[in-house]
Amino acid sequence: MKYKYWLDNTGLSNGKKNLLLEYFQTAEEVYRGTEETYQKIPQLKEEEIQRITKAKRKWDINEEYQKLAEGGVSVTFACDKNYPKKLKNIYQPPFALYYSGKLPGERLSVAIVGARRCSEYGHYMARKLGEALGRNRIPVISGLAEGIDAAGQAGAIKGGGETYAVLGCGVDICYPKQNAALYETIRQQGGILSELPPKTTPKPYYFPARNRIISGLAEVVVIAEAKKKSGSLITAEHALEQGKDIYVFPGRTTDALSYGCNALIQQGAGIILSVEEFLKQLPYNATQSLQMGKNKKQCLAKEESLVYSCLSMEPKNIEKIAEETGLGISATAGILLGLLAKGLVFESFRNYYIEE
Repeated sequence: MKYKYWLDNTGLSNGKKNLLLEYFQTAEEVYRGTEETYQKIPQLKEEEIQRITKAKRKWDINEEYQKLAEGGVSVTFACDKNYPKKLKNIYQPPFALYYSGKLPGERLSVAIVGARRCSEYGHYMARKLGEALGRNRIPVISGLAEGIDAAGQAGAIKGGGETYAVLGCGVDICYPKQNAALYETIRQQGGILSELPPKTTPKPYYFPARNRIISGLAEVVVIAEAKKKSGSLITAEHALEQGKDIYVFPGRTTDALSYGCNALIQQGAGIILSVEEFLKQLPYNATQSLQMGKNKKQCLAKEESLVYSCLSMEPKNIEKIAEETGLGISATAGILLGLLAKGLVFESFRNYYIEE
């Protein structure tokens, strides 16, 4: 294990690491090889040979591997039994997968990705979908990015489910920093994953590559919102190559954040008209939790039902709700608090409410 960890830190491409393993049979033999033996491999460039020899001089294998364990980071390699089977079938599987927390299992999983600077609507729908998946014990895969990613993963946690974040940096680095609390919760209730070694700082070119892992770990990929040139569309491309199902939330043709989703619909992506209908389309029976949600609404008091019936997916101000129900501001505020506690109402921003 420690020799494979060293090999992963040589800076070689995954293809060249696998080439060396094929030639030498084990990572330990790669490490014990000489510059002369490396030169016998025609596919290796001189620059790559120098990287290997430099890594041997620079690294104390035992010390570095001990640091990895002490940092609370584990690693699995493509040849290991606990390496996710879903990733073995994708194009360019990660040579190594570092993780803090646990690895995702083989159950049906759904990826939720989308715009970082998302709309209130997109944020709400991603969170609502994540929560529904969490309630039904369907793991959510995403990238911890601000906006849609964070909303979907926070929803999964609220629903009591597992969620896994695939980073474009080392698993010991929380990026973006404002998601520190979410990062820690995901680490405890799911896992933080990366093909990049610890201490690797985020770089723009790491993120497109990590998207293949997000789609690879999921059977279904949901794009909640995406502009014309959104990075989420790269995830959709990987999903198509991997034969995964793609779903989107449709949007207005005038909304820039809906352009990518509407374009995917044009190309044949599935449309999510409601979270309930989406769950029914999954190869999984989600009717139990859906029925539980229905029972909550059936048990509402008369005035609660009146307030709830005024709400829709469009945010509505408390004054407007009070006017439509005739209950007054104070009474309406109290009822809304009760509906919030029951999980039937969401305050999209201060004093504006939408139905859950």
